[in-house]
Amino acid sequence: MKSYGAEFVGTFWLVLGGCGSAVLAAAFPEVGIGFLGVALAFGLTVLTMAYAIGPISGCHLNPAVTVGLAAGGRFPAGNVLPYVVAQVLGAIVAASVLYAIASGKAGFDVAGGFAANGYGEHSPGGYALRSAAVSEVVMTAMFVFVILGATAKGAPAGFAPIPIGLTLTLIHLISIPVTNTSVNPARSTGVAVFVGGWAIAQLWLFWVAPLFGAVAGAIVYRAVAADAD
Repeated sequence: MKSYGAEFVGTFWLVLGGCGSAVLAAAFPEVGIGFLGVALAFGLTVLTMAYAIGPISGCHLNPAVTVGLAAGGRFPAGNVLPYVVAQVLGAIVAASVLYAIASGKAGFDVAGGFAANGYGEHSPGGYALRSAAVSEVVMTAMFVFVILGATAKGAPAGFAPIPIGLTLTLIHLISIPVTNTSVNPARSTGVAVFVGGWAIAQLWLFWVAPLFGAVAGAIVYRAVAADAD
């Protein structure tokens, strides 16, 4: 239960920190942090929580990471579902806190996006479904690949959170214009619950593509680094 609680808190922090930066600070008048700031915020949430709860739960914070680690032989399959449930609940609670904060500003409207992920007319850059799917699959695959490599037995001890956090930052720098960057079904679900409508209708992609990409990343890693574990 401690590990499930840690995943709840960790995912709460990821969504509040990452999506919160996008909703509250990205376009703030004159001193907005922009895409670069949002990307860094997501990376920092993982970096900080990896040190805080890594020894407790492994700091997955992401159903795709949990599935990828299971596919990579690093996590028991029987624990996947409770981890995913804890992560999704943490994301929804974080989104509710973010909504409580953001709705205190005059003129706030979740129809503006609320950091939800989307494609087509709901993609920040107007990218079609195909582009969004490819982006989410490839970015998640590379994320899981780096996680498996950074946490392998031969990797420098204690440093894994740094490349993992930087990788998530890089992923956001690449793909925010395409889908607003998911690579994390829990993160997508948390804010979609509050946006509703189109965000719920398009949510399927941000489960299917990251989970597929996670498994693909694990398969590739096991193929090229069979002796690393």
